[in-house]
Amino acid sequence: VNINLVTSNQGKVEELTAILRPFGHTASQLLVECPEIQAMTLEEVVDFGLTWLHGQKTQTPLIIDDAGVFVEKLQGFPGVYSRYVYDTIGPQGLLRQLEHIEDRQASFKCVLGLLLEDGTTHKFVGECKGRIIHEMRGDGGFGYDPIFIPDGFDRTFAELPPEEKNEISHRGRAMKNLIAFISEKGL
Repeated sequence: VNINLVTSNQGKVEELTAILRPFGHTASQLLVECPEIQAMTLEEVVDFGLTWLHGQKTQTPLIIDDAGVFVEKLQGFPGVYSRYVYDTIGPQGLLRQLEHIEDRQASFKCVLGLLLEDGTTHKFVGECKGRIIHEMRGDGGFGYDPIFIPDGFDRTFAELPPEEKNEISHRGRAMKNLIAFISEKGL
């Protein structure tokens, strides 16, 4: 099955394509100017996007993705606002926010929305717990990857090979749920 990925983020396209490939699925980037709402949860953002895309008669099946890093001691910030925070202050700015905080527990969360040809929608969630480190490390990945170490590891997402990151990441876990659904439904 070829799945359209509605995103302008090339890093997401590369990750999602790499995760789909071993399961015999292909992916194409679909550049659609989908409005993004300010919402309290990733799920609300994805629900809005799916409804809007369905109304646009966009080529299906398609996936939209919203993700964020949620820092416990910052009451979940930047969370749903991760992209805006990244665009404004970047990972270095988040590190400055955490400068005097020892407990840096955080989690990455991803919500994938799937819109099928018949107009039905489905959501798939993935989460990866870990911590924010004190300095940026690694050249791989994108976004907050250089400052996040997943639980059980001593390297950041940006230091892990893509295949290893995709096995444990929030997006990888959400995609595994989506792929299981596609396989179960025979799509």
